[in-house]
Amino acid sequence: MTIGTHSNTKTNAILGVVVVVLALIIGFIWIPADIDTGIFEKARRRLEIGDAFAPTLATTLLGLGGALLIAEGLTSKSNLKVDARSLVFALGLLSVFAIFIALLLWTGPILVALFGAEGAEYRLLRDTAPWKYLGFITGGTFIVAALISFMEQRFTIKALVIGTVASLAMIILYDLPFDDLLLPPNGDF
Repeated sequence: MTIGTHSNTKTNAILGVVVVVLALIIGFIWIPADIDTGIFEKARRRLEIGDAFAPTLATTLLGLGGALLIAEGLTSKSNLKVDARSLVFALGLLSVFAIFIALLLWTGPILVALFGAEGAEYRLLRDTAPWKYLGFITGGTFIVAALISFMEQRFTIKALVIGTVASLAMIILYDLPFDDLLLPPNGDF
């Protein structure tokens, strides 16, 4: 059952241009006008992440995505078809992301309630190891492993290992070098 068909070549190119222009406006006008600190700040001979780091990184990825849409839109000759199988696929992906968010947000608080010291609150422990890593590792491992398994249409231990390694690598790259950085969900959104 096909719900609709149209040529996506021109649409992707137009959408890509809009996204790239939006990323340029955000990156060169909005972020500098709205945020006082830079991407990195040097304080007392120590390099710290500035307030502009996360939005600049997100904007760069947005611009890269737009550039990929332009390239795909200019080279693709295929048609976009939305059928029942596509809808099931989309619902499956939405389910994966919903479970990821739940694991990210609730693993730490639940484990502190179950295994923390008497009267311990996750809110007070969110910047101490191992508590600050629990949600990030379980959520990160889950989303990577689930997306790999979803695409391969089967679960493998290899997908689980890749998810775990990816989560640990992000902790090593983003959390350990910076004392004032809190990984999701512990930092302010």
